[in-house]
Amino acid sequence: MKYMDYAATTPPHPEVARTIAEVMSLHYGNPSSLHILGEQSEQLLKKAREVCAGVLQVKPSEIIITSGASESNNAAIKGAALQFMNRGKHLITTAIEHPSVYECCKQLESLGWNVTYLSVNHEGTVTPEQVCAAVQDDTVLVSVMHVNNETGSINPVQEIGKQLKVQHPRVLFHVDGVQGFGKLPLSLQASGIDMYSLSAHKFRGPKGIGLLYVREGIKLQPLLAGGSQEGGRRAGTENIPYIVGMAKALRLAKEEQAQVAERLRHLRKVLIDGIAAIPKLVLNSPPDGAPHIIHFSCPGMKAEAMLHMLEEDGFLVSTRSACSSKKSEPSRILLAMGKSVEEASSGIRVSLGEEHTEQDIQQFLAALQSAVTRQEDLKGRG
Repeated sequence: MKYMDYAATTPPHPEVARTIAEVMSLHYGNPSSLHILGEQSEQLLKKAREVCAGVLQVKPSEIIITSGASESNNAAIKGAALQFMNRGKHLITTAIEHPSVYECCKQLESLGWNVTYLSVNHEGTVTPEQVCAAVQDDTVLVSVMHVNNETGSINPVQEIGKQLKVQHPRVLFHVDGVQGFGKLPLSLQASGIDMYSLSAHKFRGPKGIGLLYVREGIKLQPLLAGGSQEGGRRAGTENIPYIVGMAKALRLAKEEQAQVAERLRHLRKVLIDGIAAIPKLVLNSPPDGAPHIIHFSCPGMKAEAMLHMLEEDGFLVSTRSACSSKKSEPSRILLAMGKSVEEASSGIRVSLGEEHTEQDIQQFLAALQSAVTRQEDLKGRG
């Protein structure tokens, strides 16, 4: 069975799994305890934070450990909205954000905030000029994802950040970096990015752990009140094994980024060329999208049936993002890109990782052609 759903989650790196098991067995002390076991855990936490900060080229004090990107995104958006209400109650985001950003903004709308949802072009991106033009006197925050989790489209977040900081320096800029990290280079310091969300299981770390970079000097209202962990910015006993595992996965992903991205770009091109050669399919990912995500539609066919046919032939893919895969309505992302309801209802996402080879792609394309033919035969009989 070939797993081709890396955008949903990645298999843990063997070194990461070993590290987590070792830390869980040996270092179970609460890092807030004053005895020797607590001090050992505190030292591991400190070292892991330094590793994460070093990889992102920021300060350790600018890293908040969270339970994953959904919490990081909520903490950034709601934390900023609540902290800076005196500046205004207007937020800007895009129509194609992950649900943890999109629904967070919807929640704030219901509580009295005004939100501008920027429309995207046919490739699923926004421009820096579009973002800056939407800023109002009462705008507090702009949140734009780096790489779209369904189609792999890449937003120019570096250019957006730079222009935003020149034209509107008081407006905070948050980037959901979940699908971009480990695949695309990005300098937080040189991009005007104030906050940046990551989730460890997207780069071969454990599930249930992530981080939020918050530029020094920015204060957020904490979502979780209680203890003084994370400098009072996020209460709760720290999950030391997973934090150490995340730090290792983060470092490995950064070290392997250029090599992995080059391999995946080649495989992506082979896959895109193969999909384009099957007349019934419509490619939704832009040609210059992220190297690991390819999305296409099968108009007139049922995406779920297509998915299960591919599974019978040994390939695991998804119909859209994992967080939305059980919804029956058309993809919000594809509709925003101007796709028809039929196209938005019949999408298949293939997302690749380090394990895949060109032979895997060729075998997948053969299975895909077979599935399309069987679907056409079924329609003919109907």
